[in-house]
Amino acid sequence: MSGTDEGPVGPHRQIEGKCAASGGIPVTKEACRIVTTRRKRVLLFATKLGYQTRSFQTAADKLSVELAYVTDRCSRLDDPWNDRAQAVHFELPEGAAGAVLEAQRDLPVDGILAVGDRPTAAAAYVARGLGLMHNHPASVEACRNKARMREVMRDAGVAVPWFQVVPLHPVPEPALLGIRFPCVLKPISLSASQGVVRANNRDEFIEGATRLKRLLDSPEVLATRERNRDRMIVEGYLDGREVAVEALLSEGELRVLAIFDKPEPLEGPYFEETIYVTPSRLPAEQQFGIEVSLRQCVRALGLTHGPLHAEFRINERGVWPIEVATRPIGGLCARALRFELPGEAETIGLEELLLRHALGYPSATATREEAASGVMMIPVPRSGILEKVHGEEEARATACITGLEITARVHDHIAAWPEGSSYLGFLFARAEEAAEVEGALRAAQAKLRFRITPRLPVEHPVTHTFSRKDNA
Repeated sequence: MSGTDEGPVGPHRQIEGKCAASGGIPVTKEACRIVTTRRKRVLLFATKLGYQTRSFQTAADKLSVELAYVTDRCSRLDDPWNDRAQAVHFELPEGAAGAVLEAQRDLPVDGILAVGDRPTAAAAYVARGLGLMHNHPASVEACRNKARMREVMRDAGVAVPWFQVVPLHPVPEPALLGIRFPCVLKPISLSASQGVVRANNRDEFIEGATRLKRLLDSPEVLATRERNRDRMIVEGYLDGREVAVEALLSEGELRVLAIFDKPEPLEGPYFEETIYVTPSRLPAEQQFGIEVSLRQCVRALGLTHGPLHAEFRINERGVWPIEVATRPIGGLCARALRFELPGEAETIGLEELLLRHALGYPSATATREEAASGVMMIPVPRSGILEKVHGEEEARATACITGLEITARVHDHIAAWPEGSSYLGFLFARAEEAAEVEGALRAAQAKLRFRITPRLPVEHPVTHTFSRKDNA
C-alpha cells in the first residue's frame, strides 16, 4: 500500500502497511486515518555528559519522533551543541520541573524519559505536572537516596543487610557506633559504585571514610550540588554472585527484559564493574528468585511505570537487592541488548523500545534476541592522564566482538575507582553461548594497552586547593 490517503485530519503517507505518522508501526488503513499529522514529542532528561543521548536520537529519527532535551549544562551557554536543550539544575528537582513546565506550557508533550540517576526526580515531577504516566516523585526520590531506599525496603519486609547512616564530619570511630566487619561504606547519592569501599577492620574503615569524605568535598562533586555530602551509609557486606536486571513497568505490570551475569567477583575493596553477559547462566530457580525480589522492591517503593535497572547479590541465604534505579542501564551498555518485534525483520535497541513504551506504542510483545550478548566496561587500572591507546584494531578483530568504543579522551585525566565514575570505553560481543561472549570480551581486553601517566598537583581556580598527585 502506497500513496496518499485523505483522512479526516489530512494526508498521511503509507508505505507497505505502515503509517509514517505513527512512527512506522504496522496499522490498518482506517487506524492510519486518525493519526494526527503532528510528530510525537518526547522530553528526554539527561546529564550533559550522558553517553546515551545519541542512541536515543537515532531511535527517535527512525520513529519520526521529536526529542526535546532537558540537561544540566550551564544555562549561560548559548546552545553550544545546537540541540535547543533546556538547561536546569537537577539537584533541585522541583525547581527544575517548574522551569520545564513553564517552558512547555504551550507545547505538546507525549512522553518523558530520563537517562542517568540525577535527572530522574525532575522528570517524575514534570510527568506528574503534565498528567503523563510515570513513577510518583516520592518513589523516584527514594531510589535516588540509598539510605531511604534501605529504610523503605526494610519496613516492607524485603531482605536487606544491616545498615546505618553515619556523619562524615568528623570521620567517625567505628567502635563507638557498633560497626561490624566486614562492611561497605557508600555515599548516599552517587552512582556507578563511585566512592564505595569495603572495610574489613577499623583501620580500613577509617581510611575508607577519610577517602570518601575527601571525594565528597572535591570540586568535581561539589560542582554537582549533590545533597547528603556530609553523611554516608554503612552496611553489612554481602558475599555471593552479583547480577544486574533490566526491566520495564507498564501501569504496574513488571516485565523483566534481561538478567545480566557479572562474571568478575565484586569483592572489594572497590567495586568497579566490568563484564555484563546475558542470558544469565544461573539456575532457573535463582533467576525466578531474582524476579520475585524485584517485584517485592517495586511494590515496596511504589513504582508503577517506566524503565528499571536493578542489581542483586545471590548467596546461600537468598537474594539481596543492592539497588533499584528508575532509569535504563547506563553508559553505552544498552548496545548489548537487541529486541525482536513480531512482524519486524530487524531487531531494535533498548532506546527504541523505551521510546515506543513512553509513547504508548505497541511494545509488550518485544523479546530479547536468542543470541547471547555482553558488554565490558573497560576498567581504569590507575588514575592519571590518558596518553595513548594501543591494540584497538586487534581487539576489534577478535572473534565474536561486535564493537569497541574508546570513550575516554586522550590527554584528559581519568580517575580509577573509588574516586572514578567513567570507564576507558566499552567492548561488545555476541555469540551463541554466554560463555563464548565472556571469553571474547576477555580476549579483546587483553589486546588493549593504555598508557596513563601521573597527573601533577594543580591548584583549582575556584577552591584554591591542590589536586592530589596520582598514585601518591
